[in-house]
Amino acid sequence: MTTETAWAPLRVTAFRSLWLALLASNIGTWMQTVGAQWLLVEESGSDTLVAVVQTASTLPIVLLALPAGALADTFDRRRLLLGVQMFLTAVGVLLTALTVTDHMPPELLLTLTFVLGAGQAVTAPTWQSVIPELVPRPQLPQASALGAISMNLARAVGPAIAGLLIARAGTGVVFGLNTLSFAVFALVLFRWRPATTGNGDAPERFAAAVRSGSRYVRHSPVVRRILLRAGLFLIPGSALWALLPLVASRRLGLGSGGYGVLLAAVGIGAVFGALLLPRLRARWSLNRLLLIAGVTFTIVLLLLVAVPSEAAVVVVLLPAGVAWVMVLSSVNASMQLFLPNWVRARGLAVYQIVFAGAQAAGALVWGVLSDLWGLGPTHVIAAGLMLAGTVTLRWWPLRDTSGMNRDPAVFWPEPHLTLDPSDRDGPVLITARYAVADARAEAFVEAMERVRLSRLRTGAVRWGLFRDGEAPGVFVEAYVVPSWGEHVRQHEGRLTGSDQEAEERAVGLAEGPAEVSHLLSAR
Repeated sequence: MTTETAWAPLRVTAFRSLWLALLASNIGTWMQTVGAQWLLVEESGSDTLVAVVQTASTLPIVLLALPAGALADTFDRRRLLLGVQMFLTAVGVLLTALTVTDHMPPELLLTLTFVLGAGQAVTAPTWQSVIPELVPRPQLPQASALGAISMNLARAVGPAIAGLLIARAGTGVVFGLNTLSFAVFALVLFRWRPATTGNGDAPERFAAAVRSGSRYVRHSPVVRRILLRAGLFLIPGSALWALLPLVASRRLGLGSGGYGVLLAAVGIGAVFGALLLPRLRARWSLNRLLLIAGVTFTIVLLLLVAVPSEAAVVVVLLPAGVAWVMVLSSVNASMQLFLPNWVRARGLAVYQIVFAGAQAAGALVWGVLSDLWGLGPTHVIAAGLMLAGTVTLRWWPLRDTSGMNRDPAVFWPEPHLTLDPSDRDGPVLITARYAVADARAEAFVEAMERVRLSRLRTGAVRWGLFRDGEAPGVFVEAYVVPSWGEHVRQHEGRLTGSDQEAEERAVGLAEGPAEVSHLLSAR
């Protein structure tokens, strides 16, 4: 039953087709990474330059993921994905042609790697936001684990294929197959016909969408905690990916094929971990999983520079893959379960920023430290940071979001105005007067803290709770939204069942419903 549950999302035809296409694209991406890193190992001899391949791949996500998430929440996600894959195909053709003709200096290779990373920056949050539209909500954790299987199966297969091809046919062939994977993904997207196109509502303006996505994350303690846990694991964890080619070439004396075997070991461990994850979730809490994974990864980082042979390193890397997928599948599933549809792509984009930024910055730091102090001391430092971050689970545990009501809730009465504002009129000041008995005043103020976060997440830029000086039993809530259209969006789909529960708790402490007023800017 556990295995059937783990693979259940693949019964959905659209999800299965797109998942397989993404698997092909992920394999191509790992082939591209191995090819670029090995080309620089042979030509540059610089630890920093080799590590910067990972930085060039992931830095675009830091810069572009939030705007990409705004686009994905605003426009048709299928068309956006299709356009990006066509762009990546064109860049891949250029990269392949230049490499085959020996016109690929390190600087140009890193530049085109950055451009490919920019395409992936748009793809990642858009694809993540599509998943909840493809599978039932109870299957989201399994869909997240299947995403991890896709990524890590690609990590197991892609590097091994790349290593063999580089040794026998050259790096250009590897880049060409990566280009083909983009074209395959584009073809599947072209043939996919979703049940709905777009998000149904009139799209938000781009700048407003970016700002509202940022506000949501800033005022969501659950999202901030998820991002913190991801960052504390990824920064030290990035040392494995940044320095593994150097462990292979310098410490073990391996060629590109041997490096591919090491990466395949991590991927195989990750696939096994993803398949095992449903059973582990049933047995242990999320935070127990994170604790075990963090300690495991700490030990792996130390053993990588201590064990004497390739076979021993392969054995050590298997639990590294298990630990990697345990953490990232858990935090990713928590994000998908918590984020409401209207801001899902933007929230996942911020997660991608943390994911990529931690790896990009970490890879650069670990590369520089390895140049200065060597592989051994650098791995010890990374292991110490990993253990320190894991210990913080005692004070900053991951919050379980599975029981929260994240379904859309339309429960505010429709505003009836004498004036007829346009969507762009603003700012708008909304006030709500509550009559509260003295005995319940303290509890009411405490309950309104959750209401404050709800207002700020869904559109308010300022919020305050005041007590009427002439009538001490009256509390006045006041908050400002940038425009009338933004406030209408609060009414029509931004609120969730959790927001409704928070507001009903506060209103239940008052003596009857609030008197609400909408004050429009006189200018």
